[in-house]
Amino acid sequence: MSAQGIYLRRRIVNVTALLLGGCATVLGLLFLVWILWVTISNGIGALHLTLFTKITAYADQGGLSNAIVGSLIMDLMALLICAPIGVMAGTYLAEYGRNSKLGALIRFLNDILLSAPSIVMGLFVYVIIVLPISNMTHGHISFSGFAGSVALALIGLPVIVRTTDEMLQLVPGTLREAALSLGVPQWKLTVQVLVRAAASGIITGVLLALARLAGETAPLLFTAFGNNFMTVHPMDKMASLPVAIYQYTNDPSPALHSIAWAGALLITLFVLALSLLTRLLFSRKKVSYE
Repeated sequence: MSAQGIYLRRRIVNVTALLLGGCATVLGLLFLVWILWVTISNGIGALHLTLFTKITAYADQGGLSNAIVGSLIMDLMALLICAPIGVMAGTYLAEYGRNSKLGALIRFLNDILLSAPSIVMGLFVYVIIVLPISNMTHGHISFSGFAGSVALALIGLPVIVRTTDEMLQLVPGTLREAALSLGVPQWKLTVQVLVRAAASGIITGVLLALARLAGETAPLLFTAFGNNFMTVHPMDKMASLPVAIYQYTNDPSPALHSIAWAGALLITLFVLALSLLTRLLFSRKKVSYE
């Protein structure tokens, strides 16, 4: 084939790939705008003061205050559980187990955990926490906000592990070589140099994990269960926004459907705010090694 023919073929392939990529991008954006428009148009009308001041026990005359508080408590508890473990595990994989068989095994298991259905996590926590506590307390304590937070922590853990591992691997090797040549111990190099250099990426991973936890419903049905009244005790049954939305959408009342749309809008705005915050942190704290 002549040089002109090769050039023409490459041009055709390039234009075709650009057109297909552009069409896929436009299609994805259309679905995103459609979802946002439906959520906002249906939920904006139900955003009123009673949504934040009344509990779900009032049904169509109430709000989602207990569900909002319950979601915040369980998400923060889950983050306190999975963030330290995830950061330490990701640091081990990147700095100590990078080329070892144990590190490869942990990465493989982490990928499996990352892709596991969330309902499986809920059933797992139901078996190892909810049922044993119920048996020990003779049924006085069964479902609880603590069990819900553990299930959410298992969902957020692999996200933080993967993000921490990848962010630390992006740190140039010259930083490691420079610190080690000065006699810096490995633990001090990891904590004071590498983790600080990858801090923006690690924080981004933690916030993205929190954004994922905010919309989980299935694991909370088997762990926290739900509660129509306000509670902040971690060993009580606890309400959450995703579970309240699920219950209200199964009810024939149009008023409850409006409240469910308002709850969906709150979760969407929360996730959007976290995404914007992560982009802001990542852009402002980006370090140049050139």
